[in-house]
Amino acid sequence: MTANLPRRAGIGLKPVHYHEILDHRPDIGWFEIHPENYLCDGGPPHRYLEAIAAHYPISFHGVGMSLGSAEGVCNTHLKAIRQLCDRYQPAQFSEHLAWSRNDSRFLNDLLPLPYTIESLDVVSANIQQVQDTLQRQVFIENPSSYIDFKQSDYSEPEFLNRLARQTGCGLLLDINNIYVSACNNGFDPYRYIDSVDLACVGEIHLAGHRVESLPNGQKLRLDDHGSEICKPVWQLYKHANTKLAAHLPVLIEWDNNIPSLATLIAEATEADRIQQEYCKT
Repeated sequence: MTANLPRRAGIGLKPVHYHEILDHRPDIGWFEIHPENYLCDGGPPHRYLEAIAAHYPISFHGVGMSLGSAEGVCNTHLKAIRQLCDRYQPAQFSEHLAWSRNDSRFLNDLLPLPYTIESLDVVSANIQQVQDTLQRQVFIENPSSYIDFKQSDYSEPEFLNRLARQTGCGLLLDINNIYVSACNNGFDPYRYIDSVDLACVGEIHLAGHRVESLPNGQKLRLDDHGSEICKPVWQLYKHANTKLAAHLPVLIEWDNNIPSLATLIAEATEADRIQQEYCKT
């Protein structure tokens, strides 16, 4: 059995910060890694990760499981992830509600899927396979979206709720993704949060995004994790905390234009402050 993540904010572990973390041991709740970056057998990545994991809890946030693939999860990839989990015993494991594999070819993207009865069965079977292999609960993250499918049997919150009920998985609520998708597709992000079964939520993500102007004059928000968290996302996070029954682990995602460690810690400190103020349990 693994320990749970601390119910406070963490940040993504970036190589540019390895030395500063080890030299100064900053007051941060935990670190997240993408396990696909550590599937090598040894070398500097593992040397630094082992040193940091000796002092901080870590979580694994997968980007390559392709849970929406009709051909199923790649057993070779799943076995490698299982070995990495056995090695580091992460406090939590999460993945995306997306697909990135077809005809045994991997695509370097997290692609959307329609929320249909058929896709619910596919994703549920894949999640169950992953949980059975890893022998742990997996937390599923809601995606950022840019267009809607013509055919869907469920809303996204309904789909996530059904996945949790059918598989016993947890949910990872990405507040930035909700806001980006709401702006791009014209739905109410507050109603979205109110529709999610928050009892199944075991982690929250916060991130920045950028806005692009399209030739027709419309604005498109892109989930690029390359800037500070914007005010509307902070506001949505406050709303989520008023609905939660207890404090949760919160991740500050910043994967492009990576800032100083002090900047990331400041964002994490603000996330902790808001949770203390708005979530009373």
